[in-house]
Amino acid sequence: MEQTAGLLKALSEKTRLRILLLLIEGEFCVCDITDVLNLPQSTVSRHLACLKKSGWVEDRKAGLWTYYRISGRNHPIQSKLLEILKENISSLKSAKEDLNRLKRHKHNEKTPEKCA
Repeated sequence: MEQTAGLLKALSEKTRLRILLLLIEGEFCVCDITDVLNLPQSTVSRHLACLKKSGWVEDRKAGLWTYYRISGRNHPIQSKLLEILKENISSLKSAKEDLNRLKRHKHNEKTPEKCA
C-alpha cells in the first residue's frame, strides 16, 4: 500500500506530470527536458529525483550525462496509469504544447555537448 501511495503522490504535481508525458515518448537528459518544458535545471532535477524515488523513472549515466526514462520495473498499476495519462492528459492544451515543443526539439537534435 505504501508503494502505491508513493506512486500516486508523485503524480500530484503538474511539473512531474509534464515530465512523465515527455518520458513516455523516450529517454532524455535533463537539458532536453529543461529546453522542452522551459524550466530551470534545478526544478527539473528536483522533480526527476521525486519521480525516481517513487519508482516512476530510472536513470542511466553516460559519461557526464544522466538520461532518464520510464522505469522498466513497473508496479502492477503503473502501466495502467501511464496509459491513462497518455490517453487523457496528452489531449490537454498545455500537454499538446509540450509535445509539439518536443517534436521541434527532436528535429533540432541537441547533443549533450550543446547542453553544457
